[in-house]
Amino acid sequence: MNARRQSGMALLLVLWVLVLISVLVSSFVLNAGTEAVSARNLVDSVRARTAAEAGLHRAVYELRNTEPENRWIGNGREYTFAIEDFEVHVKLWDESGKIDINAADVSVLSQLLVSVDMNKKEADALAAAIVDWRDPDDLVLPNGAEKPQYQRAKLSYVPRNRPFETLGELQQVLGMDYERYLLLEPAITIFSGMGQPNIAMAPAEVLRARPGFDAALVERILELRQSALDPMQALAGIVDPATGAPLVPQGGGITYTIESRATLPTGASASFEATVQMTPAALANRPFRVMRWRDSDH
Repeated sequence: MNARRQSGMALLLVLWVLVLISVLVSSFVLNAGTEAVSARNLVDSVRARTAAEAGLHRAVYELRNTEPENRWIGNGREYTFAIEDFEVHVKLWDESGKIDINAADVSVLSQLLVSVDMNKKEADALAAAIVDWRDPDDLVLPNGAEKPQYQRAKLSYVPRNRPFETLGELQQVLGMDYERYLLLEPAITIFSGMGQPNIAMAPAEVLRARPGFDAALVERILELRQSALDPMQALAGIVDPATGAPLVPQGGGITYTIESRATLPTGASASFEATVQMTPAALANRPFRVMRWRDSDH
């Protein structure tokens, strides 16, 4: 009887051991599968990032294309091409088409602020505060803001009285808030040095801020851009509603914001936005300088 009982207990113990081994093996297989998926996702992510960076370099190359009919244009047009199994989408914006917050006067800045649904009185005051932030003196422009106004608002800083070094610095200006800054960001720059934006390259946000440019005219210009090989052709025959004179197109600048996005058939993707400044053709080993870089969220 004891022998039988011992044999039964031994068999039960063996069965429990087999069950335990099965659980351990299943767990190992599950973990291995999870790690394999994670590794594959990591590889796809790295590949997507590399392909997106290739989009940036392709854009710089095409901006230097010596054949005008094949040269890429920095007016918001999207270009698509394939790298292996990736589809890469690239958009270009010539910074000369944006409003330079270091060069634009109160009137231009106020028009931009009104275009994002700010009333004229508040827009004039904020535009003056922007100019007061960057100008070298402590004299307050009408409705503007210098050191005393910041102190009365109990802020821990005062105007720098120097040009803006980054776009984000604009958020420190008295009267500016984050939500309004996000509306302004696509339309502003610190790289053109121009008091007025280049309409031939201006994004929709800048066109809407121009006096007399209604929604229909803005849409017409944007549509013409998609079909015109030469960005100057997109303005041919268009009259400035504010002056009644034909719009005079200008050539592009040397600084561009490039948005590059690469996507795999599996859905893995990577994207970023970089502002680059083209260098002289003689510097073949360094065709551009990165002035600003922002990774996109997924």
